[in-house]
Amino acid sequence: MTPSQDRPQADRLKGSIPPLITPFRNGQVDYDAYVGLVEFQIRNGSHGILVNGTTAEPSTLTIDERNRLVSLAVDTVNGRCPVVAATGSQSLAESQQLTHHAVDAGADALLIVTPYYIRPPQRGLIDYYLKLAEGHDVPWMIYHIPGRTAVGVTLDTVRTLRNRSPNFVGLKHAVNDLGFVSECLGHIDPDLKFFVGLEELSFPMMAVGACGLMNAVGNLNPRILADMVEAVWNNDLKKGRALHASLLEVNQAVFYDTNPIPIKYMMKRLGLIADNEHRLPMCPAPPDLERRLDAVLDRAGLI
Repeated sequence: MTPSQDRPQADRLKGSIPPLITPFRNGQVDYDAYVGLVEFQIRNGSHGILVNGTTAEPSTLTIDERNRLVSLAVDTVNGRCPVVAATGSQSLAESQQLTHHAVDAGADALLIVTPYYIRPPQRGLIDYYLKLAEGHDVPWMIYHIPGRTAVGVTLDTVRTLRNRSPNFVGLKHAVNDLGFVSECLGHIDPDLKFFVGLEELSFPMMAVGACGLMNAVGNLNPRILADMVEAVWNNDLKKGRALHASLLEVNQAVFYDTNPIPIKYMMKRLGLIADNEHRLPMCPAPPDLERRLDAVLDRAGLI
């Protein structure tokens, strides 16, 4: 096993790294608006940005669109914070194209989702990830979200990848399972990087050893999430708990419908995007959901 201190590229991978939405305009990706969202994140204290995560609706994007967003993010950030590129798909060939582009574009890390729909065995997952890790030394992480992909990774799979891939550094863990985090940190490597992928677990998972957040709600108010992470780093758990509690209803609202339907509507209401446009089969929030989300934003003091 290669200890994390021998992975200097991974040192900056920590903190609040929100998965940015993809703004659309008349059916096309609005790249100018995307640049504005990247700048908004940096201006408001985010410790990095995640491109093409679930919140970006990547399955509705072409490979060229996903690649262009990665290049645009890297160029816009220009070294001011890490850029994590989500390069996974259900297809090895597609994931290789996305991964090669992200590496060549200068992404600081890769986030690779467990292949969805096909429900591969653990030995297939291991070989899949090792194949995608070949030929580069960019730090990479598993995106562990079995609720979307219908397959999870086991403790033994994480251990095998840690032992066999020098640039495997951790996971985005979008599962309501704090025990898995503790087992990985306690039985595999305490330096594994865990990023919280479920808003409701932001503070609890950081308290048991996560190094940061990759939460959709960071699209709305990045500063609060950055402040909460930094409170934990400073051992100010009282402040961290208070900030987590202040986000409770907004965190819940993210899942009033399929992500990012609520997020995009709330961003529109906050003036962060011009319209909450989606690509089919995703679709905008209906009027009853709009009213419900307006009430959440009002109670949170955001509008």
